[in-house]
Amino acid sequence: HYYITNNLRMPRTYQEELQFIERIDDYSFRIKKEFQPNMLVEGEFFANSRLQYLMFDELKNHCRNVGQGGFLPAMKQIANVAALPGIVKRSIALPDVHSGYGFAIGNMAAFDMDNPEAIVSPGGVGFDINCGVRLLRTNLFEKDIQPVKEQLTQTLFNHIPVGVGSKGMIPMTARDLEEALEMGMDWSLREGYIWAEDKEHCEEYGRMLQADPTKVSARAKKRGLPQLGTLGAGNHYAEIQVVEEIFNKQAAKRMGIDEEGQVCVMIHCGSRGLGHQVATDALTEMERAMKRDNIVVNDRQLACARINSEEGQNYLKAMAAAANYAWVNRSSMTFLCRQAFAKIFNSTPDDLDMHMIYDVSHNIAKVEQHMLDGKLKTLMMHRKGATRAFPPNHPLIPVDYQLTGQPVLIGGTMGTCSYVLTGTEKGMERTLGTTCHGAGRAYSRAKSRRNLDYMTVLENLKEKGISIRVASPKLVMEEAPESYKNVTDVVDTCHGAGISDKCIKLRPIAVIKG
Repeated sequence: HYYITNNLRMPRTYQEELQFIERIDDYSFRIKKEFQPNMLVEGEFFANSRLQYLMFDELKNHCRNVGQGGFLPAMKQIANVAALPGIVKRSIALPDVHSGYGFAIGNMAAFDMDNPEAIVSPGGVGFDINCGVRLLRTNLFEKDIQPVKEQLTQTLFNHIPVGVGSKGMIPMTARDLEEALEMGMDWSLREGYIWAEDKEHCEEYGRMLQADPTKVSARAKKRGLPQLGTLGAGNHYAEIQVVEEIFNKQAAKRMGIDEEGQVCVMIHCGSRGLGHQVATDALTEMERAMKRDNIVVNDRQLACARINSEEGQNYLKAMAAAANYAWVNRSSMTFLCRQAFAKIFNSTPDDLDMHMIYDVSHNIAKVEQHMLDGKLKTLMMHRKGATRAFPPNHPLIPVDYQLTGQPVLIGGTMGTCSYVLTGTEKGMERTLGTTCHGAGRAYSRAKSRRNLDYMTVLENLKEKGISIRVASPKLVMEEAPESYKNVTDVVDTCHGAGISDKCIKLRPIAVIKG
């Protein structure tokens, strides 16, 4: 068969597995090449003393219950990615890592574009293509919001369509969709939904040029058309947040954050049903390509194709179109947020200084140049549940942030804090300019539903003084802070390891969820 199953050898005991994992320093561990079959490079994962227990515990449970189905533990997934053709450096996992489809969520892997065997894998991008976070600032303070908080939250909830099958407010024809898939935020700008400077403050300037809408299936377009400008369900949200702490005053000032108590809006969403369908279509196509090109992988969820094959190129063009859709989606919600604030405060978005600080993607594959062993290499970067974090003076970050490094937006879970970090030179060397993306799940969705009661979760938020509007309350338990790793642990690990620096801590005062 064209893929190897992991059951060919006798399962190892937990103690036997441990001999292949060694600590590098206080914040990271190495996974040796013998951990899984055919590993071409080592694995590496970042975790502090608290987070490492979750990683090792998951491996221990897996060793006890081999063959019981479900995703492999994150450590195994990191190692299986290290066996993919063309991978360079290491298969790297950030502190928020947890098991996912094929690749673990929180995994970064780079493939050498000069190697004809190198692959691209939809599992390394994820189903929600270009799921990402956008942060808007305002010149309002918490004291301005408090008197109208409930009203503002309700207005936002009314403006932004949320929930599983939600439909958009922004009128879209099939032709509009084709153009949006090709043009990304250029479409939003042309239609008057964003400001010109929003594009400057967005990864890829909000448009991937290799997008080709003809490579996106009719079914994907059908799913995407009604959903543009909608939040969707799951871990997606729009939050009104307050600056709680500033760690780097100079960098925060460049972002327009001057003091504690200032109000921001964070939007976290992706490409909805369209991106999901693009990924599903590609996986089916790639299974065929693997048989033809005799590509061997350790796990069939790691379906992939050579970058230069027809299937590889088709996927990259469709993925870029889905990424453009996600940027248009976040832009439409930016427009709706600005409208809601302007309405409540009887002002204009401009007078409220509702500028975009930055927009990052954390589920995407893209071509980047990096130094490897003293040589400049062109790499196909897969970041799934991982965020690009470029250092100061990098040519691909906006002029405003040349001195501070790229802003990195880390969304917390419902009702916990979020962070803004900045990219560092050390991160460029160690993780090829990559850092964490959020808190990362500690419990599966099913386990969260079994163990938590949604009324308790909502009560806890009310006690913290957080206004909340939820389209599907039953889904609240899946996203409760208890289901996730502690975002502060995750961020402190990245900061301690030097792969990104803490800049601002934000605390939510209102949450809108699907």
